[in-house]
Amino acid sequence: MTTPTDITIIGAGLGGLTLARVLHVNGIPATVYEAEASPTARAQGGLLDIHDHNGQLALKAAGLFDEFRGLVLEGHQATRILGRDGTVLYEDADDGTGGRPEVQRGELRQLLLDSLPAGTVRWGHKVSGTRTLGDGRHEVTFADGTTHVTGLLVGADGAWSRVRPLLSDAAPSYLGMSYVETYLFDADTRHPASAKAVGGGSLFAPVPGQGIGAHRERGGTIHAYVMLSRPQDWFAGVDFTDPAAARTRIAQEFDGWAPELTALITDGETAPVVRPLNVLPVGHRWDRVPGVTLLGDAAHVSIPAGEGANLAMYDGAELARLIAAHPDDIETALAEFEQAMFPRSAEAAAEGVQVHELLYGDSAPHGLVTMFAGHA
Repeated sequence: MTTPTDITIIGAGLGGLTLARVLHVNGIPATVYEAEASPTARAQGGLLDIHDHNGQLALKAAGLFDEFRGLVLEGHQATRILGRDGTVLYEDADDGTGGRPEVQRGELRQLLLDSLPAGTVRWGHKVSGTRTLGDGRHEVTFADGTTHVTGLLVGADGAWSRVRPLLSDAAPSYLGMSYVETYLFDADTRHPASAKAVGGGSLFAPVPGQGIGAHRERGGTIHAYVMLSRPQDWFAGVDFTDPAAARTRIAQEFDGWAPELTALITDGETAPVVRPLNVLPVGHRWDRVPGVTLLGDAAHVSIPAGEGANLAMYDGAELARLIAAHPDDIETALAEFEQAMFPRSAEAAAEGVQVHELLYGDSAPHGLVTMFAGHA
């Protein structure tokens, strides 16, 4: 199958790659432009729980579900909630049969990359701007000065999308909280107390306004992170060029916490990295503009609550399905896609706000315990 117009996807994240893959399954070619120089240009984050009602459906549409199952880290759905003194407040052991199996983001991304025809992804193409040419066509300008004109432009380029200005004046705003992350390697041997505290899957130790979290990755690695409600100027005052000093400064905010928890910060074996939380307004939407749309974080970046990657992949699969259903009427495909995406993403964003309040609001950690216990 072909379409009367070429399809250009900006961004080789999970959403953009899922779109390209499902289009390929339906015989429709597309080109993905990615700013990074190669698939290994940077680390691809930690674990993702892939949900049976969206992310897994996208992988089935992509014809990759069996391969996905081969990436699952059995048992990593286990969850523990601890108090700041290390007391276990809630624990849910995982037998591997749940609907939210865990995989490593980098491995899932590579699965999608390997499923595409050679040359689909054009690496090292950082977008510097986009403009409308009329008649549903758009021009993309890259940092090296080259340009590309396309009949369908899809922004799958994340929170700071260069495609979004074609559709919306909205820009992400700082939520007031940032994560600081690091890693501990061979944790059961080298960091046994912290490894025991984390358990077999994920750890949450939240209090109002801050918390310590961690999850197990492949090979005995623990991905640890702290959450702090502080202005960005506060983080700017921490010298992250000196990793040891930065770890010490961050740990001071957790004075009096159990040592096995604070060790997740102080024993970090990689330089701590700050991840500011920036979000678009809940319910972000735009009027239909011919020849262009957004998916994933470019369309609806929201508070992290386990849905972001799943929504991006589902967006990509659904957009591809609709294009395949209307190959001669791309505008109908885009209109149907956005009509369904807007309420779907708004609902997920609203739920994320609720989860964030349970994690770091006045009821933390007991509100989170009540939520998990109610889902058990």
